[in-house]
Amino acid sequence: MNSPYTPGIAAQRLGSDELAKNFADLHAPLDRHEAMVAADRCYFCHDAPCITACPTDIDIPLFIRQIATDTPEAAAKTIFDMNILGGMCARVCPTEDLCEEACVRELAEGKPVEIGRLQRYATDTLMAKGEMPFTRAPSTGHKIAVVGAGPAGLSCAHRLAVLGHDVVVFDAMPKPGGLNEYGIAAYKSTEDFAAREAEWLCSIGGIEIRNEMVLGRDIALDDLEKDFSAVFLGMGLGGVNALSVEGDDKGGVEDAVSFIRTLRQSDDLSALPVGRNVVVIGGGMTAVDAAVQSKLLGADNVTIAYRRGRDAMSASRYEQDLAASSGVKLLFNVMPRAIHGNGTSAEIELEYTSTEGGTLKGTGETIRLPADQVFRAIGQTLHSDEGLTLEGRKIAVNETGRTSRVGVWAGGDCASGGDDLTVTAVAEGRDAAMDIHASLQG
Repeated sequence: MNSPYTPGIAAQRLGSDELAKNFADLHAPLDRHEAMVAADRCYFCHDAPCITACPTDIDIPLFIRQIATDTPEAAAKTIFDMNILGGMCARVCPTEDLCEEACVRELAEGKPVEIGRLQRYATDTLMAKGEMPFTRAPSTGHKIAVVGAGPAGLSCAHRLAVLGHDVVVFDAMPKPGGLNEYGIAAYKSTEDFAAREAEWLCSIGGIEIRNEMVLGRDIALDDLEKDFSAVFLGMGLGGVNALSVEGDDKGGVEDAVSFIRTLRQSDDLSALPVGRNVVVIGGGMTAVDAAVQSKLLGADNVTIAYRRGRDAMSASRYEQDLAASSGVKLLFNVMPRAIHGNGTSAEIELEYTSTEGGTLKGTGETIRLPADQVFRAIGQTLHSDEGLTLEGRKIAVNETGRTSRVGVWAGGDCASGGDDLTVTAVAEGRDAAMDIHASLQG
């Protein structure tokens, strides 16, 4: 075992028991009595603002009423009708900024109905029975290619299968799930839930998943267009932006996405190395997840360094507060200038920033922080555009996901439009599936 005074990146900073406690379920599931009490707080609004705030348009008052009448399986069906990944969304969706923020109870009392936890109670109840509440329509004779087995791809594949199409899903990773499997903090999705959810979703039938197939390497869009009736692209953003500063190539500097992926697939968290002084560059959910998990692994000092002010962070205020309550320091209006050290990172130099006329500029004033481990969490880029029209760094699509190529749709993080959220990706995959079906039916 490493000495607690060993400097630098090391494993076994904490014992197995403490790690198990640190990475336990962030929010314990409701039991039946708790769910009934929570459901009783709902006003069952006729023009419910929570529905409007939900990217997947779930009839929230209806499913809560079904829980209140002790029929959680019916509630789950109401949820899955609109969001087949409702189980994961109940765990990771920023409900505090969406449905719960719009809740009338929140506006009147400052305490919303616990919509997310109620959704989890319902979906977990049905999924625990192994039941798939949908049956396939008669075969249409069409075969659809879906690239990416993340939230958008799985949502699209399931809806297409329900409508009677056969679907082949090509995914770059060894396991399906995409962001849900590889990119979400371990304490948000415990007990291998992402893998179990993907297996349950595919039990509808008509969905074949081919793993370790990368667009642009193992498969080409031209070939998919020839072999399939339609193509949906939901492969996310595979590349990670570099810091582009002196020392970015030193040891101890890596991207946060890879760190989270390794952690999520680890069977022994005590064997996972982490630094004593960790600095995460970025202001989104990935930055928060990397920072909090570094602290939970035993890092002494963890800092999130973000180039703008708090209000500009894409991570929700709830996530920011979660980081702070976990012992993570949030440092605003600083950007990386250099990483110092003899071959490996020892310090990071940050420059204070200001915004003038909407333009971010360095002030010339700098500080240095000890940093034996630095994580980049400053956004991702598209690996392969396959000749599609882009909008910024993403594939340009219309409101139903159609791209510039006839017969090709896209959704999720790789496509322009909505927020980079699991729930938004689910909605985009579902809506693209409906448009594909309508297109194929003439």
